Amino acid sequence: MSGVFAVDVRDRAKAVGAGAGAPAPPVMSPRGLVDLRGQGGGPVLMSYPAGAVVVVSGLPGSGKSTLLRRWSAVAPVVDPRASHVACETVMPAWLPYAVYRPWARLRHFHRLYAAVRSGGPLLVHDCGSRTWMRRWLSWTAGRRGRELHVVLLDVGAAEALAGQRARARWASRRVFARHRRGLARLLETLRLDGPAAVREAASVVLLDHVSRERLSAVEFTPPPPPAPHTATEPQAVGPAADRAEAEPRLPAERERFPSL
Repeated sequence: MSGVFAVDVRDRAKAVGAGAGAPAPPVMSPRGLVDLRGQGGGPVLMSYPAGAVVVVSGLPGSGKSTLLRRWSAVAPVVDPRASHVACETVMPAWLPYAVYRPWARLRHFHRLYAAVRSGGPLLVHDCGSRTWMRRWLSWTAGRRGRELHVVLLDVGAAEALAGQRARARWASRRVFARHRRGLARLLETLRLDGPAAVREAASVVLLDHVSRERLSAVEFTPPPPPAPHTATEPQAVGPAADRAEAEPRLPAERERFPSL
């Protein structure tokens, strides 16, 4: 996979999610494209700028909800499933979801827009196959000085289907196939173009079933304070400054009493 791979990994004395007396996990601040697939190891704390919008994407059953539950202690989560359930509770049981799907989607987009406008850090559950969604989120967040980041789960169709069986909730064949095609296109574009494939995102982190388990927690940190300003004496410029440097200075007595 071509492109720029940038990530800041550092140790932290205290980290979100680390128990008392437990060694703190290393902290990762991703920039650009970061491929962690196949990389095992200990827990890692993901660190994003304050107010960042982090989109967790992948096939249905790939583990998006599990990862978001792990991170939800520090930021709200917008999940389309919540809108689906909210609409389902007020609809007759005999009415197919396809009938009121447009209402559920409209409700989800309204919640998502309000959450992005709130200004705080945000976690978003999304399939990841819709380019227009990422660009809209990036544009909406960028108007408020916030960055968009993407975490992409690449676990394969077989494991995603196994995840659906484990949770006893299945996506239809048509929906799963559509998401699979869209995700395959995105992964191929990332392989060919690197970070340029997702210019709307400040970072894209690629995970598989191994590295997914390492991301134990997330934090959102404010930027470091600016360096203190030190006042300096104004310096003269121009011909007058040149003459002052060229002329020798008289002793203090001669300056006060030029006739001596």
